[in-house]
Amino acid sequence: MHSPAADDPALLALFWPFQTGELTLAEDPVLFLGARPGPWTAIHRQHAWQCEQPHRPLYEALQAQRIPVGDEVSGGDFPVTLLLPTRQRDESRALLARAVSATRAGGLVVAAAANRDGARSLQADLEALAGPVHSLSKHKCRVLWIHVEPARINAELCEQWLALAQVCQVDIGQETFWSRPGLFAWDRVDAASALLASQLPPTLAGRVADAGAGWGYLSMQLARQCPGVTTIDLFEANARALAPARRNLDQVLASLAGRTPPAVTVHWHDVAAGLPGGFDAVVCNPPFHQGHGGAEVPHLGQAFIASAAQALSRDGQLWLVANRQLPYEGLLGERFKQVRSVLQQGGYKVLQASGPRP
Repeated sequence: MHSPAADDPALLALFWPFQTGELTLAEDPVLFLGARPGPWTAIHRQHAWQCEQPHRPLYEALQAQRIPVGDEVSGGDFPVTLLLPTRQRDESRALLARAVSATRAGGLVVAAAANRDGARSLQADLEALAGPVHSLSKHKCRVLWIHVEPARINAELCEQWLALAQVCQVDIGQETFWSRPGLFAWDRVDAASALLASQLPPTLAGRVADAGAGWGYLSMQLARQCPGVTTIDLFEANARALAPARRNLDQVLASLAGRTPPAVTVHWHDVAAGLPGGFDAVVCNPPFHQGHGGAEVPHLGQAFIASAAQALSRDGQLWLVANRQLPYEGLLGERFKQVRSVLQQGGYKVLQASGPRP
């Protein structure tokens, strides 16, 4: 029988001390940062919950279960805050600081992480921020909790870590971009995206979609390199990437002297669930890691290809970059009339497909 612990052990571990009676959930509002659907949702009707989840598929899964959820939750004075951190340490530090700041004096903060995803570092960070930590091990994870004591909070460290969540400027090479910790390749230009951008033909024109746009690098290059592009729609599942992407595109559009800039729209959207139609081109560096342990899942990129094929006009084309070993050519051949390998370099391949099949 399949065990749900294999899918999300940290989520199950987070609620373990409540199941055993070692901890008790308050009857007052509960803040859940990084909330994910799971067996706990059977409990939520007994309490007032405010859940935060910026990843669109998980956000929609919670909504489908009528869980109160937003991409960002403001406010504080919660008696209980639950936290599932991410695998990126600066982002997790910002979440720890938010959890402690949002919880009232004497309130409970509980966090859990898989051992393979940095549970030991998470414990060290929480101790540095808020003093001694209680812990237990379950499902190859570590569950940590504290009762907030303001005198033990390292206020200076808390402010520093809260700032890690903010959109910031990052110098990359000769350029300055807007980004924030936790986004894919947040402080660099991803090598695969750079390779794809170098191969995009300046003749691309009309309506273009950037599928899985991140902080907007590929869209920025489209705006610069392809004067015939009239609209660029950025589709990104991580809500935290939207503000940096808008700033980056605004910055590029303002620099396009002597020609009409494309109209740009940023969408919080799960590309794997489909795209609106009528695009002349789709560009993408699809994600191929998913899940809380970062497992490689080619089907995610394959879902991007299927969505692109449905969204393209009759003569539309897809420009895609991927790791060489990922098995995308077969599906491309099924969904498009013409497929060609443009370039293979540095462990990556750039593929171009045109003429989506009906």
